[in-house]
Amino acid sequence: MGTVRPSSLVVWWEHWMPFWIPMHVLPHFAYYFRSLDLRFTRPLLVGLIAEETSSKLAEQEEDPEKFRDALVKFESRFNFSEAEKLVTFYSCCCWKGRVPRQGWLYLSINHICFYSFFLGKELKLVIPWVDIQKLERASNVLMADIIIVTTHEKEREFSMFLDINEVFRIMEQLADVAVRRLLDNEVFELDPNLQEPTQITKRDLEARAQNGFFQALFKLPRKEKLHEVVDCCLWTPFIRCHTAGKIYTSDRYLCFASKEDGLCNVVIPLKEVVSVEKMEDTSLLPNPIIISIRHQMAFQFIELKDRDSLVNGLLYRLQEISSSTLSARHNDLKFRQDCFGNMNIMVNQSEDGNEKEKPSLNAEALMAMFHQTGTESPDAGMSREQIKERLWNDHFAEYGRSVCMFRTEKIQKLVAMGIPESLRGELWLVFSDAVTEMASHPGYYGRLVEESMGKCCLANEEIERDLHRSLPEHPAFQNETGIAALRRVLTAYAYRNPKIGYCQSMNILTSVLLLYAKEEEAFWLLVAVCERMLPDYFNHRVIGAQVDQSVFEELIKERLPELAEHITDLSTLASISLSWFLTLFISIMPLQSAVNVVDCFFYDGIKAIFQIGLAILDATAVELCNSKDDGQALMILSRFLEHVKNEESPLPPIGNLHSLLNNEQEVYPVTDIADLIRDSYEKFGNNSVEQIEHLRCKHRIRVLQNHEETTKQNVLRVVAPDVSFVHEELADLYDMYKREHLISCYWEGISSTLERHDPSRPYAQQYKIDSQQFKNLFRLCSPWTCEAHTEVLAERIFRLLDENVDGLIEFKAFACCLDIMYYGEMNEKIKFLYRLHIPPALSENDQDCQSPLKGPLLSTTRPLKISKTNGEKKDYQKQLKQMLKDLAKEKEKNAEKELPKMTQREFIQFCKTLYSLFHEDPEENDLYQSIATVTTLLLQIGEVGLRSSSSGSTSEEFPTVDQQNEASTSDQDSVFSDAVKSPSSSLSEPDWVISFEHILASLLTEQSLVNFFEKPLDLKCKLEAVKLNPYSLKTNCMGTVPSGLHS
Repeated sequence: MGTVRPSSLVVWWEHWMPFWIPMHVLPHFAYYFRSLDLRFTRPLLVGLIAEETSSKLAEQEEDPEKFRDALVKFESRFNFSEAEKLVTFYSCCCWKGRVPRQGWLYLSINHICFYSFFLGKELKLVIPWVDIQKLERASNVLMADIIIVTTHEKEREFSMFLDINEVFRIMEQLADVAVRRLLDNEVFELDPNLQEPTQITKRDLEARAQNGFFQALFKLPRKEKLHEVVDCCLWTPFIRCHTAGKIYTSDRYLCFASKEDGLCNVVIPLKEVVSVEKMEDTSLLPNPIIISIRHQMAFQFIELKDRDSLVNGLLYRLQEISSSTLSARHNDLKFRQDCFGNMNIMVNQSEDGNEKEKPSLNAEALMAMFHQTGTESPDAGMSREQIKERLWNDHFAEYGRSVCMFRTEKIQKLVAMGIPESLRGELWLVFSDAVTEMASHPGYYGRLVEESMGKCCLANEEIERDLHRSLPEHPAFQNETGIAALRRVLTAYAYRNPKIGYCQSMNILTSVLLLYAKEEEAFWLLVAVCERMLPDYFNHRVIGAQVDQSVFEELIKERLPELAEHITDLSTLASISLSWFLTLFISIMPLQSAVNVVDCFFYDGIKAIFQIGLAILDATAVELCNSKDDGQALMILSRFLEHVKNEESPLPPIGNLHSLLNNEQEVYPVTDIADLIRDSYEKFGNNSVEQIEHLRCKHRIRVLQNHEETTKQNVLRVVAPDVSFVHEELADLYDMYKREHLISCYWEGISSTLERHDPSRPYAQQYKIDSQQFKNLFRLCSPWTCEAHTEVLAERIFRLLDENVDGLIEFKAFACCLDIMYYGEMNEKIKFLYRLHIPPALSENDQDCQSPLKGPLLSTTRPLKISKTNGEKKDYQKQLKQMLKDLAKEKEKNAEKELPKMTQREFIQFCKTLYSLFHEDPEENDLYQSIATVTTLLLQIGEVGLRSSSSGSTSEEFPTVDQQNEASTSDQDSVFSDAVKSPSSSLSEPDWVISFEHILASLLTEQSLVNFFEKPLDLKCKLEAVKLNPYSLKTNCMGTVPSGLHS
């Protein structure tokens, strides 16, 4: 750390704030200026700036002074990178068996940390969020409420919190953000407020949790940001009283939810609002406002706290929406005018061609085009439909018909009875709020269709393959009209959302949507399902569906304990349910019954699918308990679902494809879909949206960790045949490799995370590391540590392994490289070292430092016969010739590609690496003596070859001791002739070169060198050291990690 000269203060004064520095910095320097000792000036300045930054973050906390103190302790105790942001801290106990350790729990953006100093013993725990397998609240023998953090290796229990609800909520959010950011970056998009991890606060995390609940409760787009939540009362005319609840306002919506779950909900798009007015405050109507909307409806809210702020916010957002709408209309009008102006010139030429190219969209639902009646008398069938329509019309008159209708228990009962065929498409649009999205984007679908049709991509090929598998039993999809409409909707959506593109089961869902909605409406319904109502379902790994599958398994244990007791392994039942979630029962129930399930789904969301699934298991519980194996359980459920009928449907019976192919003659009892849905609401309808979202968050961690474990096992299976590591060593290497990737992601930001981790790639290619990460790993686990030369060697190895020159390498390349170092034979190790010192591993930009080889050890006049202790002589020429001949024969057998010859500069670097490898070895002196002899010999061979090439000679005799300064050609040796041939033309100036065969043969003549490269090496001790302190990977940027750190 250099000393700061007084003259540099002028630079500081110009670049830093002229008022802040004199007030806050210079007073601290007074002592140092007087004593003329400025050694501490720079660290003091850096510390003051860091303190100012942390103070700004501390001001956002409830108690800034306590947070500052905790931040200082956190940084000093755990010594993380400066980018590791502390979010909050709590006093608690960590249990070790039955003994609690009182201490402090620090929650940062990437880790759970616990510190305790008790009876002279210090305890430090560090658990990365990304390592957590399970996070849950439970109770043990001694404590009623504890938080259990489970990793792959152990469980940790924390208790004695002042507010355990708050602690668990924050931990849940931090774990969810970290796991999804690092393991699910294929589809996960971080909230704008959380894009910069170093700025995340406890308040941001609580807002994220509340925002997620708000979006799920009202089935709103993910981009909706919650602004206010205000307690109030809403006038409900159907019961002639005010209903207590809360107002939720966001960018484009105002919503109301009653305190009693399901009593009354209202969703008001601000686009529908005409006016917001403050009424006169009275004792009967305190702080009232009236919100008027189109369709001659108005909503009265009273008992609003901070009414003025709420109204001003609503008026401001209304003005923004109005201005953006006018701007969009203006741009659209200008576009149309330009188009029509140009069209006058060319209308006669292109009118016929445009009609052919522009696809025509279906203006009505396919059910209206391919309408069928059932086998019952038309009057009876229509009368049931008319009764339902009359009930719905009466409901519309009292509760409203648009998106802004009052949503009560009464409408839930009407939906459970089944929506009339004539109203089904309309109500699906209203319940999902797809109608608002469609109204906000006029002409959007038509433009998408024009742009996407004819584009060749993988999604289009998959769509074409599945078109004829979509409800093939229905007449609408036995016709080109229905198939063409399905093709357009699926292609347009894949073009709109390339992250999802097209996934199987989207075709089945879309075909049902097209039956009851117009083509454009079906497209917006598909958008609502894929992007809001079933998040993360339709992607490469169907994470969302697997999460709900895991949630369903827990609901079975909770709501059907007798079934769970008889069937201990519920994973089979949960796996069967995967198709229930992906297709909303459409593919496994008769269509007439499945559409009633879809009705409930659009009204209640995923909650309806959960409760109907539980009702199905409840209805078949006795048979399932008596089943002998998984196959029999599957048959019981399949047979039950095939016999779920809809007696009130006006449509003819249309089963799924499996039921059409099943010719069983046995009579099986029929279950009415209306009865099944009614039972589901009565027995299992009390699960709230908040409970389901909490369960989803809990199980998402487990599902993503299972995916990571699957990835790991598949990578090990692919790599294991190519290496000699035992399974435990290879697994530990993979963990260390992945840990290095994750640690880099912690503090380097998320910009390059997708480049180095892509879950959509094959297993072995999902994780990649860059050059700096490889250097860190090389220093930790390589046996070839060369002090200052280590980084240079690691850089060359990385270049060699990076075959496609993208700056990244996979785990397989990393493992194979270490395998050569630890378990390779001597010739493999020497070949690997040889390749490290020729292009591309050795580049022209490498700096040739002063080599220790440029001294007496490299002299070409050293004698090549060395006296041994027993008086025997070692004739290197004869040994070397024989070894070269043997190598030539072996080479002919293996027919391997010949390695390029090494130039003198490359050879010097090769020798330098060898010298560095021997440093601090127990046999260091013998190794230096041997390598000096070998390098001298090889330099002489190279010089002889150079002179032979210059004189045009094609062969040479190895120089004798007495004739070291002249080349003799009397004894021809074809092996040496091959070694010294210049690759260049005889007309060009020859270069000094040496071959791999010469180098290997020379090294084999020295037993000490052979012993060095063939001695057994222990990888296990290095891996154990990394396990004890995984953050030693980042010592270069973090400083020294304190001892006693455990995870």
